[in-house]
Amino acid sequence: MTANAPITQDVLTIPRKLAETGKTNIIGLTRDQLREALIAAGTAEKQAKMRVGQIWQWVYYFGLRDFGQMTNLAKDYRALLAENFEITLPEVVTRQISEDGTRKYLVRIQGGHEVETVYIPEEGRGTLCISSQVGCTLTCSFCHTGTQKLVRNLTAGEIVGQVMLARDDLGEWPVKGAPNEATSRLVSNIVLMGMGEPLYNFDNVRDAMNIVMDGEGIALGRRRITLSTSGVVPEIARTATEIGCLLAVSFHATTDEVRDQLVPINKRWNIATLLEALRAYPGLSNSERITFEYVMLDHVNDSKEDAYRLVELLRGIPAKVNLIPFNEWPGAPYKRSSGNRIHAFADIIHNAGYASPIRTPRGEDIMAACGQLKSATERARKSRAQIAAEAGLEG
Repeated sequence: MTANAPITQDVLTIPRKLAETGKTNIIGLTRDQLREALIAAGTAEKQAKMRVGQIWQWVYYFGLRDFGQMTNLAKDYRALLAENFEITLPEVVTRQISEDGTRKYLVRIQGGHEVETVYIPEEGRGTLCISSQVGCTLTCSFCHTGTQKLVRNLTAGEIVGQVMLARDDLGEWPVKGAPNEATSRLVSNIVLMGMGEPLYNFDNVRDAMNIVMDGEGIALGRRRITLSTSGVVPEIARTATEIGCLLAVSFHATTDEVRDQLVPINKRWNIATLLEALRAYPGLSNSERITFEYVMLDHVNDSKEDAYRLVELLRGIPAKVNLIPFNEWPGAPYKRSSGNRIHAFADIIHNAGYASPIRTPRGEDIMAACGQLKSATERARKSRAQIAAEAGLEG
């Protein structure tokens, strides 16, 4: 493949009308899409914008699911809404809570497919890691999700729905008229680091994040949202201009030879091409810096020489480097770097003037840590030898 090759996405597109009811799900519709849908259902054009604002606040600010309780709408209009629309979230199949408080949700979406969503509580904040695809097309050899084939893209509603179901579980929706509306948020940050490559589902991810950022609803600021990509170069500039969130890159290697094995998309857009696109990103989005994610794999990418090469590659890019101790999973072909190697690597990055925090693994006891997500019903049963062969490590 060449750097100029077009992006193809052979994935199923789910219709907006739910097959079970024939009604349109409001969750995931942009304001413009909701306005058009309301007009099509019989709302007068002159009133449509106002109705969008009213419904939007009920759904995304208060988390309401029942049209009958939207008390500032006339009863006959509530009946019209109930006849044509519904407010439906993905189904939580299981919820696991780690010893460290991390919560992992197995979430069922339309068609019976399942994805995983993870909530990580921290002091003064809480981060929700959400998925954008069922499975993944990238087959990164160190990632458990990468051993699961891509099934389909999530819709905007299924992406937003993960945020809403987490708020349901945490009891975070404000109560109308109650004094708790200004309390601190439990879901204060979102990272698109769950299952899938977000930039291979760009339109739905963009629409979902713009809904989440809308000031009259969930209202998370763009600096509270981080999108992680493995390096889909043509969509990086669009991310800056159409979403404007912070950007993280699954980097993981300092040579094309090693990155081709760890992150196969590198064969399409190599390190030099990726870095050229990233140098333009902070100026486009006005973000402070790009996060480079670097999983520490024992004697694969964790040498001092790798650290010095990484410093050279980052020159001219506002950046920080998140060092991620490898989270092992059944059949994984790699091992976690030793503490000594990780800290030596971090010191070199830090001394060069870049922040280099070492991520504390969270939720390992429930397979909720970085790189471990994989839905149970889609689980590919591969042997360690098969996985190692696909990673280029056989023999």
